[in-house]
Amino acid sequence: MTIPADPVAVPDRVRDLAHGAALECVWLNDIGGLTFRATPAAGDVFFIKWGPRNAETSLRDEAERMTWAGRFIRVPRVLDQGDDDTHEWLVTAAIDGESAVAPRWVAEPAVAVRAVGEGLRMLHDRLPASECPWDWGVPSRIANAAGRGIRVPEHLREAPPVERLVVCHADACCPNTLIGDDGRVLAHVDLAALGTADRWADIAVASMSTEWNYGPGWEDALIEAYGVEPDRERLAYYRDLWNAT
Repeated sequence: MTIPADPVAVPDRVRDLAHGAALECVWLNDIGGLTFRATPAAGDVFFIKWGPRNAETSLRDEAERMTWAGRFIRVPRVLDQGDDDTHEWLVTAAIDGESAVAPRWVAEPAVAVRAVGEGLRMLHDRLPASECPWDWGVPSRIANAAGRGIRVPEHLREAPPVERLVVCHADACCPNTLIGDDGRVLAHVDLAALGTADRWADIAVASMSTEWNYGPGWEDALIEAYGVEPDRERLAYYRDLWNAT
C-alpha cells in the first residue's frame, strides 16, 4: 500500500459517488484499490474506497465490521457501500486525523510507534470477544488461504496455545492507525478482516510493520507501548503465518 506519487485517473463510479466534490487520491493498494479524499464545496469531507472485487475480503465485510466495532471504538462512519459485477466501493465520513505513516509521523517514529502500540491495546481491550460474530483464528485463516489456492506449510498448521483471545484488527499494520495532532491514537481503519484470535496475531504484524514504515529498530518499542513483554515464539509464528497467507 502506498501514497500515490503521480496523478491517478478517477473511475467513473467514484466521480458519481463524489457528487461534485473535489477528489484527491490518497492511497493505492496492491490489488489496484484506490482511496479518495472528497472535499465538497459545502459540507463535510468524506472518503471513497473503490477497487476490484476481492476474493479474500470485501468492502461489504469492512462496512459490516466497522459498523459493529463503532459501538465500542472510534472508526469511520459508513455512509454508503455497494458493488457491481467487477468492482466495489465504500463511502465513509472523514475523521480529523492522519495515518501513522503520513509524512509528519514518519518523521517522528517514536511518537507514531507509541500511538500504534497503545491504539492496538485499546482496540483489544475495548472490543468484546464474546460478542464478536467473526473469527480470525488460525484454522479459518488456513482455510481461507486454501480457498485462494495457497498451501500453508505444515509447520504452521499447529499454532501456539492462545495466550489471550481478543477481537483482532487482522490488518494491524501501522498505516491503519489514525493519529491526532497531539500524537495520540485517534481511530482505526481498514477493518475488513476483523475477528477473534490470539492477540499476538495482531501484535506480531503491527510490530513487524514498523520496519517497513519507519526502518529497523522499532519492533520492540511498539510491543512496549502495547504493554507486554515480547513473546518471541508467538511473534515468529504469527509473522510466518502472515507471510505465508
